[in-house]
Amino acid sequence: MACALLLGLATSAVAAEPTPNEVTIRLDERQYRAAGIEVTRVEAEAGTTQTVLPGTVGVPPAQLRIVAAPAAGLVEEVLVAPNEPVTAGQPIARLRSPDLLEAQRLYLQALSAEQLAAEKLRRDEQMHRERIIAERRLLTTRADHDYARTSLQEREQMLALLGMAEADIRALREQRRMVPALTVIAPAEGVVLEVRASAGERIAPAAPLFSIARLDPLWITLQMPLAQANAIVPGTRVSVPGTPAQGEVIRLGRSVDATTQSLAAVVEVSDGAEALRPGQVVSASVALRPNGTPQWRLPSGAVVRHAGQSWVFVRTQGGFRARPVVVVAETASTVSLRAKLAPDDHVATRGILSLLAELTEVYGG
Repeated sequence: MACALLLGLATSAVAAEPTPNEVTIRLDERQYRAAGIEVTRVEAEAGTTQTVLPGTVGVPPAQLRIVAAPAAGLVEEVLVAPNEPVTAGQPIARLRSPDLLEAQRLYLQALSAEQLAAEKLRRDEQMHRERIIAERRLLTTRADHDYARTSLQEREQMLALLGMAEADIRALREQRRMVPALTVIAPAEGVVLEVRASAGERIAPAAPLFSIARLDPLWITLQMPLAQANAIVPGTRVSVPGTPAQGEVIRLGRSVDATTQSLAAVVEVSDGAEALRPGQVVSASVALRPNGTPQWRLPSGAVVRHAGQSWVFVRTQGGFRARPVVVVAETASTVSLRAKLAPDDHVATRGILSLLAELTEVYGG
């Protein structure tokens, strides 16, 4: 029965007209039999299908804030815990720092120098109006005052960079009383993902203390097989079964993971993000929409990969035609693909190593 089918295909089955990038492989009946090639008829299926891909939930980089220690010192108190929501400006830790004391001392010193330079400038301006001093001396005094004022502004900015609040800087300027500790505040509203310091710990400047993130929306980074690279496009809808989480693909990776030979597809979950957790591993259902190209189902062994493209070998009167296809879903036994095939086309499913060798020779490795 199988032999009769093969003989019939050798004389009557004709594939569609060649399309660009196809490769014709000449194969007579003797070579066909010697290679042990078996073929099967393509099976049409609906144009829309679902494929399930693994992914990892993460926080978009623009929504993640790392709070670092503004100065070296001793952590006196940690005021928040992991998974605790915080608001912008909320105190989250207190830090006792000798660097802060030194910065305040230099600020007060610059403040005194600026006030002295201002008083000297006022006096020299009065003396210049009375023609007691030359204009050159007045210009020198003005330059000295500008320098002192700039130095004071620099020291004030240093206090702000160390995390000192504006109200505390104003109190230091007016009361000249230094404070030994500073309060670390949350830079934005979000949830504390990680606390990296504890009370009593000595820390270095810029040491990370907290990770704070806004958790809506979230991203899912899907691991997409290279064979499906052309089937998933930005805008493709994605859902997480068992949860209300839904979103769409916003970006496709351009580099291939050398170990898994997969691409990364980033999904932004805009609906139901509260059901997901950063770091969670999920199985996402990807809805592949029809694109006008017919969709077919074949045994998984019918598809080969060569030169960055998936191929099937379509039986013709003179041999086979290697035709590029787009894989949209794949299981251990079957594969769904999109290609310009006809309902009566037959493709090779076994013994295709010889056909692949011909494709490599003609198309290039």
